[in-house]
Amino acid sequence: MFLVYPGDIMPIYEYICHECGERFEIIRPIKEADSPIRCTTCQGHQTQRAVSVFYAQSGSRIIAGSNPSGCAGCTSGSCASCNSN
Repeated sequence: MFLVYPGDIMPIYEYICHECGERFEIIRPIKEADSPIRCTTCQGHQTQRAVSVFYAQSGSRIIAGSNPSGCAGCTSGSCASCNSN
């Protein structure tokens, strides 16, 4: 997802804090995507950009992502790897 500001496009990035386990989102320029950032919850420095997974559907056809009842690696409603039913 992108947010548009006058003259600038800023994507929303997801990060994971390895100190407290928090998953958080930050709007920042593309050039800063992998720059160090502090956790918004514990202010820890051990953060990492996460791979964002999304899902899109048009009518009954899935056009991006996976079945909403499964995980990102699933193509059916049941997944042995994440135990989703």
